[in-house]
Amino acid sequence: MTDDKAGLLPPHLEDTVREVARMHAEHDRQSSGIERAVDRVTAMLGSASFLGCLILFVLLWAGGNAILPLTGGAAFDPPPYPWLAGFLGLMALSISTLILITQRRADRLASRREQMTLELSLLSEQKIAKIVELLEELRRDSPDIRNRIDEEAQAMATPADTRAIHDAIAGAADGPDPSK
Repeated sequence: MTDDKAGLLPPHLEDTVREVARMHAEHDRQSSGIERAVDRVTAMLGSASFLGCLILFVLLWAGGNAILPLTGGAAFDPPPYPWLAGFLGLMALSISTLILITQRRADRLASRREQMTLELSLLSEQKIAKIVELLEELRRDSPDIRNRIDEEAQAMATPADTRAIHDAIAGAADGPDPSK
């Protein structure tokens, strides 16, 4: 975080920003030099300037093949340009592979983010359950508030059983049992 931005966020948000930055830095540290090089190449290939260069290359190729016979030379790759088609096919295969490599690396980072989000959600759920429990205790102990049973608050004060939630989600994802 730069010095001119320091102090604009509350401390707990600054901690969160630092943790996300740490996670990204760790992800980069765990990547090989080849993976980082592939990311740079993929970023270059995904730019508008690369598209412009590619179009210019194809136009020069076709133009050169059209102009050479007019000037007494022989076209090096006459229409339908089999050498150009082969080159572009090889280039497309290479670019596809580079994109897959880059996507695989990005998926690892996304998986880490998902894990962090899940951990934070579970922690938040536990904290909320504790707050509800404390509020219910305060309500029961306060002489100014009528004592009553609030079944919904009691249920919310119980932390979620993550295994039961996982099993319920898995059961819902599997769909109804077709044998029944």
